[in-house]
This record gives sequence, structure tokens and C-alpha cells, in this order.
Amino acid sequence: MKISRIILALCLLWGVQQAVAQTREYEVREVVNRFFEGMNKGDTVLLKSACTGTMILQTCKTDSTGAVTVVKTDSFADFVSLIGAPRKNKIEERITFGKVLVEESLASVWAPYTFYLNGDESHTGTNSFQLVRTSEGWKIQYIIDTRRK
Repeated sequence: MKISRIILALCLLWGVQQAVAQTREYEVREVVNRFFEGMNKGDTVLLKSACTGTMILQTCKTDSTGAVTVVKTDSFADFVSLIGAPRKNKIEERITFGKVLVEESLASVWAPYTFYLNGDESHTGTNSFQLVRTSEGWKIQYIIDTRRK
């Protein structure tokens, strides 16, 4: 009887751990989705709510063989201004969630994407997000991406 209680306790503990892990992954996905919702709508308040105040944006520039030639860093403030500026062209970036890894205060998201300009596919690539858990919840600290025509 004692062994069955131990097994039951271990199963319950495992179930609780799984529920916590799923909740954290859901929270991380929601932050990434909020970022893109803000970007796609031109809503800078929504966009910034998903990020830390010191967020870093980088892009891997590659040559014709796919080798990285430079990693370009963009200003988050400039990015926010660009997203919030009135524009004639409609932009939309659609992602799919690949791997989502979550630890107590750090999360990593791998997200292939397709970028559309006025409804036409412009380019594709992959986003890599690093998130941190702050007193306000999960926030994006770092994004690096690739871009392919």
C-alpha cells in the first residue's frame, strides 16, 4: 500500500509539473502573438507591451551561398516608429511556432515566418526569440531573424 501511495504522489507531482510547463508555454506564445498583432495592426502600444525596454533586434544578412556575411542590429525605437508611421502598404508577418522552450525565467521560441506586403509574399525566414519573465510577466528581450527571397 505504501508503494502505491508513493507512485500516486509521483504521478500527481508529474501532472502538476506538466500543467505548469504547459501554462508557461502558453504565456510565452501569447506574448509572441501580441508582438505580431501589434506589428501587423500598426499598434505600437500593443507591440511595446510584449517587449522589454531594452529589446534587441538583429537580422542575419547572407550571401548567395547562405553564409552569414553580417549580423545587422536595428534600433527598437526606430522599429517602433516605423511600425507606427502612417503607410500606404499593408504589412503582415505570419509565423508558425516551432520549438518553444521554457525555464523558470527564460524562454526561447523558434518561429518560421512568411512576410507579406500588400497581400503578396515578400520573403520568408525564421525568427528566434529570447524572452525573460519580469515582474510584469513574459517579455521579449531579443529577436534575431533570417530572411530569404
